[in-house]
Amino acid sequence: MTVTFDNPPGVRAPGGRYSHAARIAGGAARLVISGQIGVTTDGRVPPDGEAQIAQALANLKAVLAGHGLGFANIVKVTVFLTDTALIGPWRSLRSAAFGDHAPASTLLVVAGLADPAYVVEVEAEAVFPA
Repeated sequence: MTVTFDNPPGVRAPGGRYSHAARIAGGAARLVISGQIGVTTDGRVPPDGEAQIAQALANLKAVLAGHGLGFANIVKVTVFLTDTALIGPWRSLRSAAFGDHAPASTLLVVAGLADPAYVVEVEAEAVFPA
């Protein structure tokens, strides 16, 4: 299985650390990950947005690790934020977690999530190595 990330001609270059497309070739098994929110294993919701983003990424990392994968296996990430002020913290924490890996990505600012206390939700798709 090979995964190729690209930014084809005919579309504007990405404005951040992501790729426009991820091509998965060769019968790869996929892991589709439900939206991860900033809630700790004991059910606590951190009081600020940056801490919730960090926790959501920690939860995503735990789901990946539970399947023998890491951030480098992610081919698509979708992020929901409830406040544009969280875009900077998201980008900073995403860069720390993903490093140079730039999967296809969508970032949305929404009116709300399932609970008013939640300010971030991160869902992802990953592929297993061949």
